[in-house]
Amino acid sequence: MPVTVVDRGGAATLMLASLFLLGTWPALLTLLERRGRLPQHTYLDYSVTNLLAAVLIAVAFGQPGENRPGMPSFFTQLSQMQDNWSSVLMAMAGGIALSLGNLVSQYAWAFAGLSVTNIICSSMTVVIDFRIHSCAGTTINYFLDGRINRAEVLFPGVACFLIAVFLGAAVHSSNAKDDEQKLSMKNADIELSSEVSDEAKLLPDPREPTDGDEEDYSASNEPKPGSAEFIIQVEGRRSIKVFGSHRLLGLNLVFLAGACFSLFSPAINLATNDQWHTLRKGVPHLLVYTAFFYFSVSCFALGACLNVWFLYHPMAGVPASTVGAYARDWNGRHWALLAGLLCGFGNGFQFMGGQAAGYAAADAVQAMPLVSTFWGVILFGEYRRSSRKTYLLLSAMLLMFVMAAAVLVASAGHRKAFNTNAKFIVTSLHSRYLYFRNFNIPSIYY
Repeated sequence: MPVTVVDRGGAATLMLASLFLLGTWPALLTLLERRGRLPQHTYLDYSVTNLLAAVLIAVAFGQPGENRPGMPSFFTQLSQMQDNWSSVLMAMAGGIALSLGNLVSQYAWAFAGLSVTNIICSSMTVVIDFRIHSCAGTTINYFLDGRINRAEVLFPGVACFLIAVFLGAAVHSSNAKDDEQKLSMKNADIELSSEVSDEAKLLPDPREPTDGDEEDYSASNEPKPGSAEFIIQVEGRRSIKVFGSHRLLGLNLVFLAGACFSLFSPAINLATNDQWHTLRKGVPHLLVYTAFFYFSVSCFALGACLNVWFLYHPMAGVPASTVGAYARDWNGRHWALLAGLLCGFGNGFQFMGGQAAGYAAADAVQAMPLVSTFWGVILFGEYRRSSRKTYLLLSAMLLMFVMAAAVLVASAGHRKAFNTNAKFIVTSLHSRYLYFRNFNIPSIYY
């Protein structure tokens, strides 16, 4: 029989592991981009091991033991696609959404920064979108799961995320002003905006410190993290050039990625629990492992196709490449392959925890900016030599994310095989009138 997680403690453990993994892999891709590796090459490597992780999870946890009524094994369900094709399509739609979100994020990390990108994307996944019966992320998962999560605990957690979003925006604004001040002190003609993009040619050579700046260099003549020379050196090495770009470009990419991320978890929820009742009577629901496999196949297919296209038709000023050049590029490939494994196992653990405790509670992994910010400070020198105001805002943001993650995990409930209220909520998204007429729901529900 396939392995299932049934207790809240096991689900919480999976979600915490997922939180760490999903917060770490973006740092690896950002590291490679800052070292000059083309994002097309990196994403192709990442896609391969991301799919491999899904296959390993499906075979290791979805196949062991014999079939039982209502719980077929992974390979058995693969042969039943003619019966469960609607759930398969829903899982694959979620994979497409995630692939688009990850692809856009790879560029957003360069233009908007690792921390602020993940903060905004996470908030769009967790916080209520626009209204109670037509919303994204955690809220729709809450209703799709039949309210198995405790609302009095869940929604305060969502509020904590919302507060952290504003704090994150304040951190980004304050840190950007700090960086601009550093650069203005270095050269009054340097600005990080499109209005003065031509002046980017005036950037001084980071290998030639000016008078009074020797203290910003270490004994090996390398600029210290947080200094103006360090910022200039990063721009010179990275593959995605950000100097001279319009400030709204980064935010537009972030919001596009967040919109994609808000859809993939509800898609997996629908694929594994069939709240819209698209399966024929007697057809077992997709195992979370089977759904995750189809999810990852579509994620890989779209990511691979788009990035092969981007090899010859690059975007955001990235140099063009070829399939042959990609095959020969082993510089940092091991980090890209590791990032794919971390992301694949992170998503798999999130879905396994969501199946046990509710996908709304599993969205606690959207606190991954907590981990990403840690890696940003350690690996990339983010917020180094910033103002006291920036440090205070950063501390408040991290504290709020810790509280939000803890509250969402605490809201975890236990899934039931059937829930009339869940059926009402989901069907009302499709046709409230028909549901009331056919099932005679009492007025207390509306």
